[in-house]
Amino acid sequence: MTTVGVNPSSTSLTHEELDEPKRSKRARVVKDFGSDFVTYNIEDHPLTFKDVMASSEAKQWKEAVKSEMDSIIFNGTWKLVDLPLGCTTIGCKWIFKKKLKFDGSVDKFKARLVAKGFKQKEGIDYFDTYSPVARLTIIQVLITIASVYSLPIHQMDVKTAFLYGELEEEIYMDQPEGFVAHGNERKVCKLVKSLYGLKQAPKQWHEKFDKTILAFGFTVNENDKCIYCKVKGDKIIILCLYVDDILLIGSSVDIITETKSFLKNKFEMKDMGEADVILGIKLIRSTDGIAISQSQYVEKIIENFGYQNSRIAKMPYDSFVALFKNKSGISVAQLRYSQIIGSLQYLANGTRPDISFSISKLARYTSCPDRTHWSALDRVLRYLKGTVSLAIHYGIFTVVLEGYSDASWIAKNSRSNGCSGYVFTLGGAQSLGSLQNRL
Repeated sequence: MTTVGVNPSSTSLTHEELDEPKRSKRARVVKDFGSDFVTYNIEDHPLTFKDVMASSEAKQWKEAVKSEMDSIIFNGTWKLVDLPLGCTTIGCKWIFKKKLKFDGSVDKFKARLVAKGFKQKEGIDYFDTYSPVARLTIIQVLITIASVYSLPIHQMDVKTAFLYGELEEEIYMDQPEGFVAHGNERKVCKLVKSLYGLKQAPKQWHEKFDKTILAFGFTVNENDKCIYCKVKGDKIIILCLYVDDILLIGSSVDIITETKSFLKNKFEMKDMGEADVILGIKLIRSTDGIAISQSQYVEKIIENFGYQNSRIAKMPYDSFVALFKNKSGISVAQLRYSQIIGSLQYLANGTRPDISFSISKLARYTSCPDRTHWSALDRVLRYLKGTVSLAIHYGIFTVVLEGYSDASWIAKNSRSNGCSGYVFTLGGAQSLGSLQNRL
């Protein structure tokens, strides 16, 4: 972006000049998405209700739809009413997804009825929407604690979590496709409780859970509102809420079981036992600690972007190659480039800090990549192909928090800015980053 200096004394305009619309002088260039324009998706999901009913897996999808509607009806999410004069409705749609196991096989078919929250009007249909989310760094710290003190980690899933939130606003919604009440086709759904897709749904759910768990004797961490702790005699339990996933780390199985029983009485829960996969990250236990890995995710990226037979690179980045902005204005396969960068950013922020610098560098050119950028990105993917099984390991010995940082020094005549990097460790990498320096 070009920054233009403006002289304050020259900013007054006549009425004629104000009436003349401002027109950008920037050259408009159509982005080139490449000759083989293909959208790469990590998973293939049906798009519409009709697609589901016509698919070869219609039986499984029908069961998923029925399960979703059963939960909605059980929670008393809405009641059918005539639309009041002057009010409008927001629509709704079905979202379908196959939840996969770590090995790539189908775990379950999920159907979700989602309100079209983008039609809501601020100040009428919703007000505050903020809801905290546990950071991945916090989850890694909890895994470290569990590793050092040999604590069990259990996991639970709240079924249709957002349906438990109680609405404060008056919202009307169209009846869902496939479930329009016979004889009441003209009626609408007056939402009594929250629903997925509503702007305020995450906030209402978190408030409901927060109130419930605090009443059970837990205290909330003031630095992270998704972390709760309870001390009972010589026993302690830490609870982490990540939207509708719950991690339980306790000094004994008894206190974990007690907490599970309480939660099952308050919400419809799925007890997943000892945690095996957390947010797509595999936990690998051994006698010397816990390792976290995203090897299955790496394999999926390599397969989906066609790098199965590529030559392996030993390093993710060649420091002798200089990258600069594409001056031609013609991008090379920009959509595919941005898809790969997005996939790798999630990986770098998770369990692969070794590609953090490379992705930070390459992400700067997402809007208009050229062949040199593609060559560097190709190298990262070939490096991942040879290092699929790399993981972060957290040991069993008492650890201290340590931080490291470094920065490159760039001469005044250099065509690129320097960069800085940092990492905080607690038995293993916890929080890290790589960013461009500003001159």
